[in-house]
Amino acid sequence: MSQKRILVTGASGCIGHYISEALIQNTNHELFLLVRNPNKLQVNTQARPGITVLQGDMQKISGLADLLPTIDTAVLTATAWGGEKTFDINVNKTIELLKLLDPQRCEQVIYFSTASVLGRDNQPLKEAGEIGTDYIRSKYDCLHQKSKLAISSKITTVFPTLVLGGDAKKPYSHLTSGIPEVTKYINLIRFLQVDGSFHFIHGRDIATVVQYLIDYPPKENAPRSFVLGQKELTANQAVEEVCAYLGKKFYFRIPLSLALANLIIAVFRIQMAAWDRFCMNYRHFTYEKVINPASFGLPNYCVTMSDVLKISGIERVGNGDAGTRGRKEKLRASRSAVLGKAQVEQTSEDARTRGQEE
Repeated sequence: MSQKRILVTGASGCIGHYISEALIQNTNHELFLLVRNPNKLQVNTQARPGITVLQGDMQKISGLADLLPTIDTAVLTATAWGGEKTFDINVNKTIELLKLLDPQRCEQVIYFSTASVLGRDNQPLKEAGEIGTDYIRSKYDCLHQKSKLAISSKITTVFPTLVLGGDAKKPYSHLTSGIPEVTKYINLIRFLQVDGSFHFIHGRDIATVVQYLIDYPPKENAPRSFVLGQKELTANQAVEEVCAYLGKKFYFRIPLSLALANLIIAVFRIQMAAWDRFCMNYRHFTYEKVINPASFGLPNYCVTMSDVLKISGIERVGNGDAGTRGRKEKLRASRSAVLGKAQVEQTSEDARTRGQEE
C-alpha cells in the first residue's frame, strides 16, 4: 500500500482519537493531526516517524492554505456541537477547507455528517433542516453545499448513528458518559415498554471502517454515502439485554404509549423543542442499510448491549456471577452441615460425660 499524506481534523475528539490511533498503529501513512489543544491529544505521536501535530482551529483554516493542496486524503471529524460558532465551523469553514484541497491530487475526503439528517430511506430528512438543533441543521446545510464543489465526486460521506466510545485516554462520547446513570434507574426502566428502535456504533469500529475506506477508496460511480451502525435494536430489546446483564428480572411491563407520554408532558407542563417533539413521534431512527467492519469482512469490536456495558466498565451480574454465587451457597451449606454434625456429636459426648460423672 503506497504511503499517503492524510489530514485528520478534530483529532482530539472521541472519534478523532480512535481514527488517529488506528492510523498510527496500523499504517505507515504520513499523518497531519489538527487539534486546538495538543495537550488533549492522548495518542502516542512519537510511536513512529511521519506524524505531525498541527495546533490550529477550524475558524482559522486559511492558515493551512499551503498544506491542504498537498493532502491525498482528508478525514474531517471536527465539529461544533452548538453555540454561536456552530454554522461557521460546520458549514462555512468546512466548505472553505474543501475548496483549498486540490481536486486533481486529493484522492478522497471522508466527511463526517450525522445519521440524524437522514430519514429511514437513507435520504435527507427535511425536518432535520427545518427544526433540527443548530448542530443538525448545520450538518444538513453542509450536506447540500458540499455537493456543489469541484471536489464533490471525491467526497465520501459517513453518517454515524449513536456513537459510543471513550476510555482513560480518550474523551467519552455523550452516549457513553450517560450509561452509568441509565443503569442506576434500570429497576424502574425494566417495567416500561417503549415503541422505538435505533442503531449504535463504537468509535473503534468507526476507525476500522475509516481505515478500510482510506486503503480502498470507493471506485468511480460507486456509492459514497454510508450510514455507520450495528444491526437495528429495539428499545425493548435493549432493556431486556441490559436486565440480563445486570441480573434483573421483570414480571410485567407497562406500555408507555405516545398518548400517555403526551399526557405526562401536558400535566407536568414539560417544555419541549420542536425537534424533541418530532423525535418523540418519529421514534424509529433506523436505516435501510448500515455498514460496520463486518460489512468489509473485518472484526467488530462492539456489537451487543452486553459489549456496550462491559466496555463502559459496568460490572456483570449475569449467569457467570450467578453460578459463582451458587457455588458459594453450596459451600456455605456444606460447611453448615459439617458444623451442625460436629455440634450434635459434641452434645452427645457431653451428655455421656455428664452421665458417667453422675
